[in-house]
Amino acid sequence: MATTTVDPAATAGTGPAAGPGAPVARHTAVADALTLTWRNLLNLRRKPQLIVFATIQPVIFVLMFRFVFGGAINVPGTSYVNYLMAGIFVQTVTFGALSTGVGLAEDMTNGLIDRFRSLPMARSAVLVGRTLADLCRNVFVVALMAVVGFLVGFRWETNALAFSAGLGVVLLFAFALSWMFAFVGMTVGDAETAQAASFPILAPLVFASSAFVPLDTMPGWLQAFAEHQPVSITVDAVRALLLGGPTAGPVLKALLWMVAIVAVFAPLAIARYRRV
Repeated sequence: MATTTVDPAATAGTGPAAGPGAPVARHTAVADALTLTWRNLLNLRRKPQLIVFATIQPVIFVLMFRFVFGGAINVPGTSYVNYLMAGIFVQTVTFGALSTGVGLAEDMTNGLIDRFRSLPMARSAVLVGRTLADLCRNVFVVALMAVVGFLVGFRWETNALAFSAGLGVVLLFAFALSWMFAFVGMTVGDAETAQAASFPILAPLVFASSAFVPLDTMPGWLQAFAEHQPVSITVDAVRALLLGGPTAGPVLKALLWMVAIVAVFAPLAIARYRRV
């Protein structure tokens, strides 16, 4: 009877494959996250209507507030369109963050999350990949909003560097909010509920803020909320970078809000993912 001799050197390092619960090296976690980021971006390319509909609403807001309400709203020291655009940038990414939760909820409904969980990949990769892909989408959307703003008369009153920094603050805020709505999407479990649950959070943040009108036009009880909530603080930071004035304080406050949102909701979202 023939015998087979196995060379130990030939089988070195070929032990059992790591299971889905095994620890994942840091470089592997980064690679997993980037792979899933690319997967989500390819999904956007296959569904260009997602980008189209993500841009229609903010374009409508720009046109409505510029040409319908702009003549009735007076802002001291600058034109209304210049005042408006900082709010439009932040409003766009705030409502856009909803897509993170809806996308994750859809992945849960169609069983894709279960397939990911069965693979030996970092637990955080699914969520990081989704939020990074949505950040890339927001780069395109914010750039488009800037072009639309220039077409309807917006002009920065500082310089190109400050303008770029303002857009950077907008994108960082978008990334932070993606983690908040990732948690919402993972918690509710289906796309329709994720959308319905997100709107009561988004509406007060966007419309009870300094995005479209100065805070001193609001009732005193509403000013107390609007002045300290993250959308107003981010809008004020972006507006300072676009139109001038003190920037260090507003930008620092905005960054602290972003850090706090990620620090709270990223662990919650990852923990929720592990329990799905």
